Amino acid sequence: MTKTTFIAIFAVAVLLTGTMAGPIGLVQSADALKSKGNNLTEIGSKKVCGDRLCSEVPPAEKSGEPKKKEQVKSEKKAESAEKAKEAPKKDTKAEKMMEAKTVTKTPKTVTGIITSETDPGIGHESHQLAIVLPPSDKTYRGYLTYTASENVQLVALHGPLKKGMDKGQAIWTTDGKTKFGLTFVDKETSTGVWQFTGNAIAIHTKNSEPFTVSYSVTYTEHSTDGQRIVKGTTTSVQDPGIGHEEHQLALLLAPRDKAYSGHLTYDASEQVQIVTLIGPIEKGQIQGMPYWTPDDKTYYALSLVPTKAAGSTSFSGNALALHTFNSEPFTVSYSIVLTNPQK
Repeated sequence: MTKTTFIAIFAVAVLLTGTMAGPIGLVQSADALKSKGNNLTEIGSKKVCGDRLCSEVPPAEKSGEPKKKEQVKSEKKAESAEKAKEAPKKDTKAEKMMEAKTVTKTPKTVTGIITSETDPGIGHESHQLAIVLPPSDKTYRGYLTYTASENVQLVALHGPLKKGMDKGQAIWTTDGKTKFGLTFVDKETSTGVWQFTGNAIAIHTKNSEPFTVSYSVTYTEHSTDGQRIVKGTTTSVQDPGIGHEEHQLALLLAPRDKAYSGHLTYDASEQVQIVTLIGPIEKGQIQGMPYWTPDDKTYYALSLVPTKAAGSTSFSGNALALHTFNSEPFTVSYSIVLTNPQK
């Protein structure tokens, strides 16, 4: 090979090497700029924006402008609304009912000495009255221990009665408009203990001269809810029991499997009997005991206790009613406090 040929080959090699090195250098420079995080933001540019070419960056990211306050508030509001939809709604009604069920009624005890005053009830102007617990929309239940200067009668009021519900039972009213059923218990004694239920409690005499009474009363107050407290005025109907077709019955607590227990105070338009049903029982279990059945299929043991037209008593059984052997309807006002709920 001649010297001239060798020089020519060497020159060509140098030229080829330079041609290849140029593009490689440019690529390396571009990569270097990307890694340095240049913040150029030209749209469509081949310059570098952070870790990408500016042409690769979406317009929203390249703007770099802070969000407006209105936009931030709107986004937060939308986010809160979504969370509210996902969160389970509270059943406030159920919470209130549960809270009411868990409230414990704390008995109150009041003692004192009262001198009676003229009874303000219409038709009782010549009588004397000592109010122990004043009229209330709540129902009182409790025990009264008393000792008076003369024989007294015990009074419980029920109501006020709805219009048209005064149908022959004893009534107490001060104005002829607001009327209460009147339970009037005459024990013909000046001292004793009385268990009561009603919307007012008092001690009474039919004399015109004042009397003095020392008393201690322990009681609870209950709102009428149809479950624990049941009160009202009702008119009897024909007794549906087989063999009782000529009798009258005022059903106060309907038959159920779970036994009731509680206290009843009542005021009827005539003398009544207190009926308690126990059961149902099998027909073969009757074995001579009194029973009551409406269809000759379902049987109940029957407790029938004669009493006066007004009174107060504790009870326990699967149904409660007042009864007469007469065929004419009677009316009764009553208050019941159950020691176990109806449902």
